[in-house]
Amino acid sequence: MTGLELSGETILVAGASRGVGRGAAAELSRLGGTVYATGRSIEGADLPPDVIRLACDHTHDAAVAVVFERIGSERGGLDILVNSVWGGYERMMEDGEFTWPRPFWDQPIWRWDAMMDAGVRAAFVASQRAARLMIPAGRGLIVNLSYWAAQKHLGNAIYGVAKAATDKLTSDTATELLPHGVAVVSLYPGLVRTETVLASGIDVTGSESPELTGRVVAALWRAPELMERSGEVVVAARLAREKGFTDIDGASPPPLTLSDA
Repeated sequence: MTGLELSGETILVAGASRGVGRGAAAELSRLGGTVYATGRSIEGADLPPDVIRLACDHTHDAAVAVVFERIGSERGGLDILVNSVWGGYERMMEDGEFTWPRPFWDQPIWRWDAMMDAGVRAAFVASQRAARLMIPAGRGLIVNLSYWAAQKHLGNAIYGVAKAATDKLTSDTATELLPHGVAVVSLYPGLVRTETVLASGIDVTGSESPELTGRVVAALWRAPELMERSGEVVVAARLAREKGFTDIDGASPPPLTLSDA
């Protein structure tokens, strides 16, 4: 793991109770970061003991404020924010029907609210708070978890709109933060072996561990060209190959592309 080690950087992984966020928080801690992890059920998350768990519902602005106030008080700043909060995958089955792929006119409106509030809006509010801690230091990194649905129709229209909005949030906040030395990127994982994916029984050949995202975030932070990447989409497995590191099992997953997403 030479080259990815961290030296106590202050990191917040928002939405780390499970999935990619949990894996990122765990790996960033193992690499040497001081990691704060949030989520509604964070106390039950499978995380290393050094990770600082803060229960937080990111749809409640007051609760988010408390998290950032604590980080500012205890650490004096924030180096890295990983926005992994996501509310889009609940209730895919309703009354025995798989409603996820319905056309937009038949989609339940709660799905829009879930993806926009516990997704795009959550990332926006956390980024606001993070920027206020990063700007005085003149350095920082905000990583927004996104996906290829921003660029092609995958699953349903609401999903695509949410991911496209996330990428636009990345682009515009990167522009405004550029003079302050703070980078913002959208990170696209591939097929990740999350709890949900493993429980589904789908073929996970060529998949990534949730921890690979943590390694990618560390590599971005240490990259001398970080500010040149600001505002861009970063494909997790592609960056791993570019920087010469592997997943936690030693594998080198193939980078997912727009055509095969």
